[in-house]
Amino acid sequence: MKKYIAILCSVGILAAGCGTTGNNEASTSANGGVTLKNCGEEVTYQHHDKLWVHDGSIISIALGAGAGDKINWVSSMQKDKDILRAKYGDIVDRLEDAAEKTPSLEEVVSKQPNVYVAGWGYGLSESKNMTPETLKEQGIGTYLITESCRQQGTDKRGTTDPWTAVSEDLKNIGTLVGNADTAREVVADQDARLTTLRSAEQPEKKPTAFVFDSASDTIFTSGKFGAPQAIIDAAGARNANEDVDDTWTQVGWEKISASAPDVFVFVDYPGQDFQQKVDILKSNPATKDLPAVQENRFINLPYAMWCSGPLNIDAAEHVRKGMEKFNLVPASDITPSLTLPDSVAGQEYFH
Repeated sequence: MKKYIAILCSVGILAAGCGTTGNNEASTSANGGVTLKNCGEEVTYQHHDKLWVHDGSIISIALGAGAGDKINWVSSMQKDKDILRAKYGDIVDRLEDAAEKTPSLEEVVSKQPNVYVAGWGYGLSESKNMTPETLKEQGIGTYLITESCRQQGTDKRGTTDPWTAVSEDLKNIGTLVGNADTAREVVADQDARLTTLRSAEQPEKKPTAFVFDSASDTIFTSGKFGAPQAIIDAAGARNANEDVDDTWTQVGWEKISASAPDVFVFVDYPGQDFQQKVDILKSNPATKDLPAVQENRFINLPYAMWCSGPLNIDAAEHVRKGMEKFNLVPASDITPSLTLPDSVAGQEYFH
């Protein structure tokens, strides 16, 4: 597995841990401090006007929650700039891109944000000395995205339903920056669109979708606790790796053969582009003869749409329409709310 994968939402082997998460509650003190329940623990943010937000999907959470004027710095945004611009407009171009990839502790401390918004596998790592504890020592608070919370006593991520994780983060960040109403509206929109997707006519037998993040000796994919599980289920399909009790993880090539997927959904980012993924599937003995590969049943969506955030509902709509195009699910009158940017490769296969 190539080392570039370690910077993605798909990191699943970090040793750091969070407790389980329940219903998040928030309170604001008289002196302006905000207390949130984050990964099962109450955390108080006395100062919260200057945010550093790491990674495209987490930037989408912050922007969706109305935190645009409180985001002073971002990192690891470039790969997702087009899809973020398509969703949120010109405000994306005004965000200060302070680090191309995962920032070091020294880089974050040099800016002195009030809060670093990130997660385990999304900008936080004990091996790199970037943890809530090391940041706290420097007077910087940390908000951990809910999807990255650790299962009790294990090194696996995923403690709650993926849609709930998005809702909790939107509401928490909205409260943190004083825009709770904005966040609630985004959650309500997500829930309404989710209801529409689930109300659409379903196939007699759900097609199987395989999440193909990247590949070498093994396949990087996503199990039942990751955002792709929620996206695929809402679109009317079955995640080929729903039996894996993890978020993002690795499986062997034999897993693809055994699941015989009806469609492949690709995570689009520079590390391994669309055509490279297609070439790998068409050349590997385990996959080259699969009907989904021979018939080019590929749905390609940007990285930030697959990692936990408000773009997940947009991804679910596009996966549904892609599967309709391939005649895997019945036709519907669902129209994706978000128009994909021209830079998303492979659209010709399902548009």
